[in-house]
Amino acid sequence: MIETFSGIGSQTQALKNLRIDHKVVAIAEWDISAMYAYDILHNGEQDIKSLRHHTKESLISVLSRYNLSSNGKNPITLKALKSMSIAQLKAIYLSIERNNNLVDISEVHSQDLPDADILTYSFPCQDLSVSGYWHNNTSGIDRDAENRSTLLWQIERILKEYVASQKKLPRFLLMENVSNILSQRHIDNFNEWKTFLESLGYINKVYTLDARNFGVPQARKRTFMLSVLAENDIEIRRIDEYLNANDLQTFKTTQLKNISDFLRLDYSVEKYKKEAIESTPRFTESRKKIFRDNIVLATGTKINASAAKTVTTKQDRNPNSGIIKYAKNDYLVEWNTHYRNLTPRECFMLMGFKEEQFDLLLLNNFENKKGSYFLTASKLIKMAGNSIVVPILEEIFKQMEEIKKVLD
Repeated sequence: MIETFSGIGSQTQALKNLRIDHKVVAIAEWDISAMYAYDILHNGEQDIKSLRHHTKESLISVLSRYNLSSNGKNPITLKALKSMSIAQLKAIYLSIERNNNLVDISEVHSQDLPDADILTYSFPCQDLSVSGYWHNNTSGIDRDAENRSTLLWQIERILKEYVASQKKLPRFLLMENVSNILSQRHIDNFNEWKTFLESLGYINKVYTLDARNFGVPQARKRTFMLSVLAENDIEIRRIDEYLNANDLQTFKTTQLKNISDFLRLDYSVEKYKKEAIESTPRFTESRKKIFRDNIVLATGTKINASAAKTVTTKQDRNPNSGIIKYAKNDYLVEWNTHYRNLTPRECFMLMGFKEEQFDLLLLNNFENKKGSYFLTASKLIKMAGNSIVVPILEEIFKQMEEIKKVLD
């Protein structure tokens, strides 16, 4: 599998959960925090000793060749790279090396990619999302928009290079993005993309899926497109028959978990208390509005809601995913006796990652500058918000396995 726009690796996590034998042969992720989290989650602790021959200068020399980002939006300057600690530089270096991370999708060519059955592309959604509308980001996936969402067309370029060089195309392509991609504003561009894939021989199945139907108590609708390469008319018929008979939009699990399984409300556990305090903002005028406007998921230890709202890249904003109200006379800090936001741990779990995986990230977090950690709480929440609900991916990968059987 090739994971482009890989983030923290929801796709490979889904395959691991299903115990499907697989190998990720390449990823593309330019955000340094996300690539480090990916590496720790999927490869475990880094062996920093393996880089003992490297100096800070030699690491900068290597890393300056890559188009890296510290915020997922803008490239890191050489000055910023030079200001990083040697521990941070080593962490970035190993995150690239251990995952064959090609970093910047705009610099990836088909000859850089090993053969793979699956290519995933969860390209940036900022310029497609409804929230983007309120920030005047309405250019979407227009080819000439020069925004992050137009990176979709880099996948087109790469697939064209496959064809031109007669390289074997991936059997499956998997797209994920906000459901607004199907809106009137963006549908023509999306249809153009689908038509291009059809010209290569892919059969496309578009799903808009809600996490709540897959056992996760989060109101999160996202659009997926599974594209299956058909070699002949018989395969076209078999793929069509399978996809028509197995529409995931009608899927509804009988195993919906209670949101209490995802919230950490026992503050006698020190790590939960610490994280709750860190997620309690000062009760300013703007926070009073957040407190008033957003769904209350729990009051004290009493659950008030069946599901959180969509986990986004920030929790300290309006609207957010929901708040935890402190019980009367049972608050944690004087600066806000009313509520807290979801913690990074809770956000990760609401995306389908296991609690021990989040603990692994914390265990491998490190101080990159005095008093500042590489994986800050805000970065962890952003990673979760940019991720994909793992149980949804599990069902899609099950379909891929079944389609293989239908075709073989």
